[in-house]
Amino acid sequence: MQSPIPKQFLDLCRKPVLIHTIAAFKKALSYIDIIVVLPEAHINLWKALCKKDNFNVPHKICVGGETRFQSVKNGLALIDEDGVVGVHDAVRPLISPKVIIRCFKEAEKYGCAVPVVPIKESIRIIEKNLSHTRNRNKYRSVQTPQCFRTDIIKKAYNCNYNEMFTDDASVVEKSGYKLRLVEGSDENIKITTPLDFIIAEAILNHQSKSPR
Repeated sequence: MQSPIPKQFLDLCRKPVLIHTIAAFKKALSYIDIIVVLPEAHINLWKALCKKDNFNVPHKICVGGETRFQSVKNGLALIDEDGVVGVHDAVRPLISPKVIIRCFKEAEKYGCAVPVVPIKESIRIIEKNLSHTRNRNKYRSVQTPQCFRTDIIKKAYNCNYNEMFTDDASVVEKSGYKLRLVEGSDENIKITTPLDFIIAEAILNHQSKSPR
């Protein structure tokens, strides 16, 4: 059975999600070097989509791994210069230039920047057969791009995989580095469900009519 097409290749407002994502970073930081980490089985599909849409933003392609951890590690292996590395989810195409620039500038200054937003809904923790309320003001929802000075993130990823590594911030934190949280954006949603595509299209149409 053929595996389903990853969401970053599906159309959003007549263009693949990933094209929107890459374009957002190039718009925010014209000098940026972009590395796209992809499943090996879908690299040819991505090249075909770029050709179909005449998408010519320069970028390197890297083969991903079985886990997010390994995929990021593979991408980091292609970086041989000092600077700031931003790791971003391909399926967050609505990232604004303001958030991108904020994260890179903060990481350049402090070594690390992780965008977060407050949680609006009430939350409860479930333990065994019981649930308990939690103060949502003490929690934040974590987004990307998660930005780090090159030496910090490379040193952090020089370790074995741990199932507790859910993002790059958790890897860097495990290495002993203190994280710096910065303001993210409610529009910077991660597309994971059909409803997310509907919401993303509405946001994208709104953004096209308003300065970001």
